[in-house]
Amino acid sequence: MAKQVYIAEKPSVAQAFASAMKINFTRRDGYLESDTAIVTWCVGHLVTMSYPEVYDEKYKRWSLDTLPFIPETFKYEVIGNVSKQFKIVKELLNREDVDTIYICTDSGREGEYIYRLVDMQANVKDKKRKRVWIDSQTEDEILRGIREAKDDSEYDNLGASAFLRAKEDYLMGINFSRALTLKYAYSIKNYLNIDKCVVSVGRVMTCVLGIVVEREREIREFVKTPFYRVISKVDIAGKKCDAEWRVTDDSKYNGSFDLYSEKGFKTKEGAEKLIAALGSTPVEASVIKCEKKKEAKNPPLLYNLAELQNDCSRFFKISPDETLAVAQELYEKKLTTYPRTDARVMSSAIAKVIDKNINGLSAYAPCAIFAKSILQHEAYKGIEKTRYVNDKAITDHYAIIPTGQGLSALQGLSPTSAKVYEIIVRRFLAVFYPPANYQKVALELSMDNKEEEGKKEHFFANFKILTQKGYLHVMDYSFFKDKDKNKKSDEEKEGEYADRTAACTGGPDHQV
Repeated sequence: MAKQVYIAEKPSVAQAFASAMKINFTRRDGYLESDTAIVTWCVGHLVTMSYPEVYDEKYKRWSLDTLPFIPETFKYEVIGNVSKQFKIVKELLNREDVDTIYICTDSGREGEYIYRLVDMQANVKDKKRKRVWIDSQTEDEILRGIREAKDDSEYDNLGASAFLRAKEDYLMGINFSRALTLKYAYSIKNYLNIDKCVVSVGRVMTCVLGIVVEREREIREFVKTPFYRVISKVDIAGKKCDAEWRVTDDSKYNGSFDLYSEKGFKTKEGAEKLIAALGSTPVEASVIKCEKKKEAKNPPLLYNLAELQNDCSRFFKISPDETLAVAQELYEKKLTTYPRTDARVMSSAIAKVIDKNINGLSAYAPCAIFAKSILQHEAYKGIEKTRYVNDKAITDHYAIIPTGQGLSALQGLSPTSAKVYEIIVRRFLAVFYPPANYQKVALELSMDNKEEEGKKEHFFANFKILTQKGYLHVMDYSFFKDKDKNKKSDEEKEGEYADRTAACTGGPDHQV
């Protein structure tokens, strides 16, 4: 009886596939086997590109005479410390009783590349190859991926893209690292007083380093230019807000050389003269303009990897690599969907069954009340017609969202991982809530300049008043409640400021 081989990228993912298939597997060395199926795994990359000295011994010594190094045919080799697992996988893929290979490596360019390198190096012939493309590691999603697996030839363009990217990285790294090291290493090591020096160059690394260096130069070359603003603490009917002085046509300082800009003075003495010209405090002013405008702020789009890394850096001070590791952990524990995505929307397919995800989150204590409310009011219906669902904005995978499953794994998460999961859940649930409504207020205050008759000095205040919290109800992060209030989200800070200044909206000629 013919068997199928399921090959995953990691042992943990292979185990998830084996569990989902509900087959009585027997554990072997490097794989699991039953009467009908075999599940095995890579250990990340099993195969890599060979170094230049494999092509010819002369390339072992770095020399400008052997550059550029651009082989007509690229060579590959098994990575030494995982050669045992490669041998196991190779034998399984080429077994006579195997007729179909299900490729279950990560659903993306890198995952496709990992398998195709193995397939190529193992010289696999006369086998059907089916690509399993999933967005999470939940049981339902795994079974769907197996059921709907397509012939791997449909992913040839993705595979070609992966090979091309790897060759580009290789050629840039090999050639430019050697060239720049040969040209500049001697000067650099003498300057730094070190024994050895290698100038590493990479397609992405060097570009990013260039951006960092340019920014550092700007910072070092920045020249501070102090100027002085005048801020008025305004009190209207017991409610307070800040207003900033700005020069106007009827101001004594219109056209004055004492000004740094329309909002400030070159010297502290100039600002103090303005304060003195307004008289002793408290000073009465008239509200000569009060403009109000309604504004609705929609929930933000869902997380992609870049946006998640940005928020984790702001909230938890962790690096992009650490965030990716956490996101990968949440994915492997079936808590969230695939992390390496650039999309910030859901697909129309997942939108049709999104109530399952929400229903699962009803058991997630920090956000259970919001999930239950969404289900009770059926707020998930019609989500496919909103900006949060767009198939055209999705390349490989939709946004990072909670699966609503695997909640038992939360107990084993580190505090940081638990917080990252919470922000993913809250961002997801927020899209089913209405917008936050604000009233934007622009005030203009006028005060007499006591030193020059007929001259007026004007102060301006702009703020928002939160009239309806909407989705902001969901964004009340638990990890900000008990400590470090300064780390609150921009939305929360905006809402709180609006509440404090809500009464600073006096009508025309209101005395302050």
